[in-house]
Amino acid sequence: MASEELNGGALNFEALKLKETATGSDQSTVRGSDADAVEEDGVKITCFTEDMNNTTFHIQIIKLQKQIYAWIGCNSAKLGHVYAAAPTRPNNTVIVTSILGGASDNTGSSIARRLALRCGLNIILACNIPKNSPLLEADAEKILIKKLISLGYTRPKTSPPASMVASAR
Repeated sequence: MASEELNGGALNFEALKLKETATGSDQSTVRGSDADAVEEDGVKITCFTEDMNNTTFHIQIIKLQKQIYAWIGCNSAKLGHVYAAAPTRPNNTVIVTSILGGASDNTGSSIARRLALRCGLNIILACNIPKNSPLLEADAEKILIKKLISLGYTRPKTSPPASMVASAR
């Protein structure tokens, strides 16, 4: 933001307010900005909050050219453990490693693995879900996958992975 913008005029706070919309009958609420995704220099940023089963999930998705960064916060805005997942060739498997956080806590690593398989892209996942909470992890993954599908970041289920098509030729 340029200094003349700060000194010259009034800020439009209405544009910064969040819009709240109820979704479905599963007692979920989604709060997000009017624009679903902000795009700047080929980077698409999507942030939203969803309440499901008395738990608040804060989610941020940053789509880069060949990579997706996702952050899931559960009832707080802490970073949590960070995992990297990448699809491998030629047999369409995924490798996952812990970048930040303890190796004994695998909360989020399975989400990162499934996201990499589903999207076919490198995934960086920051996950702040309590340890030993498989239901919270499943809810968070369901919300994240639903949003990734709606944004068009996933591969269609019916098409084979690109690595399998290339190896068949």
